[in-house]
Amino acid sequence: MKVSIITVAYNSAKTIRDAIDSVVAQTYADIEHLVIDGASQDGTVEIINCYGDHVSQFVSEPDHGIYDAMNKGLKLATGDIVGFLNSDDFYHADNVIAAIAAAFMADQKLDVVFGDLVYVHPSNLNQIVRYYSSAYFHPDRLAYGWMPAHPTVFIRRPIYEKYGVFKTDYQIASDYELMVRLLARHRLMYRYIPRIMVTMRNGGVSTANLKSNWILNREIIRGCRENNISTNFLKVYSKYLTKIWQLVQRPREMNS
Repeated sequence: MKVSIITVAYNSAKTIRDAIDSVVAQTYADIEHLVIDGASQDGTVEIINCYGDHVSQFVSEPDHGIYDAMNKGLKLATGDIVGFLNSDDFYHADNVIAAIAAAFMADQKLDVVFGDLVYVHPSNLNQIVRYYSSAYFHPDRLAYGWMPAHPTVFIRRPIYEKYGVFKTDYQIASDYELMVRLLARHRLMYRYIPRIMVTMRNGGVSTANLKSNWILNREIIRGCRENNISTNFLKVYSKYLTKIWQLVQRPREMNS
């Protein structure tokens, strides 16, 4: 079973090595790593080229945003399973992909697999600032602004062919809309794996400022309504109570 990992990058010279190195370190053998770059000018391209055959496919050209780049990766992917690794994230351990592949091979009816991630301080990758557990996910919670940690989500490639890819007219929450479409509207079969899969540097577009949060939550509501899922701003903003718990909660494996 081949696993395709798609990394979208733009001016990511400071972090792209960690992302690629974490893929190279995986113990699972049948991995295809595609890097889709948006014509970076900061040395990102030169760094990626240094990896040679470790990067299966590399494209560097202007795009129309992150979701356009993700869709380019999906068109090029040839794996049975597809996951996305952001250019400033990295896999938490070297056997993450092996665990993902094992889950899919053990149950041919599975469409989607996901797990947990930790946010770390950008200047100290050992300092956990937030633990995002997907343990209590249920499709009904999507109406409350809550989804599985998307960098940990792996989906069978034919699912994209059947139900569609990322909508490029979303600014921030196209990944959320996709989860609503697949897990709430079409009720695809999923499995949660209770382990940390991805380490993410704290910060990002969706949490950058109040304006970004407003856009994010507005698009979450739009994504739900476009898929006939009833929601409202009160429901969606209730997710911030969960985020408070994520700031104080720590994963067991990090405490042991």
